[in-house]
Amino acid sequence: MMISRRSMLTGAASMATMPLLPHRGLSAGMDRETLEAALAKAQIAPEGYPQTEIWGFGSRVPGTEIRARQGARLRRWLVNSLPEPTSLHWHGIRIDNAMDGVPGVTQEAVPPGGEFLYEFDLPDAGTYWYHSHNQSYEQVARGLQGPLIVEEAEAPDVDREEVLVLDDFRLDPETGAIAPFDNMMDFSHGGRLGNIAVTNGVFNKTLAVKQNERLRLRLINTANARIFELQLQGLDGWIVALDGMPLEMPQPIPETFLLAPAQRADLIVDVTAEDDAEAHLVRVERDEAFS
Repeated sequence: MMISRRSMLTGAASMATMPLLPHRGLSAGMDRETLEAALAKAQIAPEGYPQTEIWGFGSRVPGTEIRARQGARLRRWLVNSLPEPTSLHWHGIRIDNAMDGVPGVTQEAVPPGGEFLYEFDLPDAGTYWYHSHNQSYEQVARGLQGPLIVEEAEAPDVDREEVLVLDDFRLDPETGAIAPFDNMMDFSHGGRLGNIAVTNGVFNKTLAVKQNERLRLRLINTANARIFELQLQGLDGWIVALDGMPLEMPQPIPETFLLAPAQRADLIVDVTAEDDAEAHLVRVERDEAFS
């Protein structure tokens, strides 16, 4: 039995006397766990199409999953191996302002070849994500994003969990290259929509499951502008958290539900599909095919 998501092709400015400097030096002897932002190749389009040059954390898209316990202190050195400045924003979590990753406000963007230490406590359990906050309309769309999972002290009783990062890319079908970002239609309308949707950077992602298995699905929409309308087939369950915050009461999953850009949803689902059948997390809206 397979579970799959049918991916359709489709003022606070710095003062002269208080410059924003890289956060280093005092922590020079600390853990050197890093997140390197660098160019890499990934098979975004289906097999048979060319690979795509992406900008990724850990040379992949989505970037390296960061997982820690609630109450822990997170430390990551951002190492910038890109040809332009970048920064890291930790989306949705309560955080020290100095660690928020907004260039020109909380820090200067990290230049090519530079680095910056992000160090902060994790007060809340939940599903979050991190992404570039410099030229983010382009850098995030090139792949500079990844999941941040903060585990609660007492996790739900499930057989296993899966983190599913939903995204779309606008690719040239002939070369596999990411399309340019100078389209004024995108700026003047609702944002940049891709022509191929992926889960965890993979077209038509599949996972093996068993009938009656109970799963926790952590969904993260990292797309620039696409609202994913989703539907379960061969699965049944509840929405238990939205945007990192647990619901007061779990909500039965309706026939379809929406996941907006940057939104997260935690589901607990039971596999109800028969043996040798398929269960799906399906995109309802069907866009023009990638061809």
